[in-house]
Amino acid sequence: MAIRREQNRIVETPTEARQGEPGPSVAALLAISTGLAILILAVVWFVFFRT
Repeated sequence: MAIRREQNRIVETPTEARQGEPGPSVAALLAISTGLAILILAVVWFVFFRT
């Protein structure tokens, strides 16, 4: 699509503005936070519910 400018600003439709792709940093953040959540839940389970 052609870039449209109004008063020295780039104007995009909402659909064009949302077309970014999540890069590897987003995937790494998701993997690390999921791993930490599992680890924390495992520690809580071992501390409070182990018989």
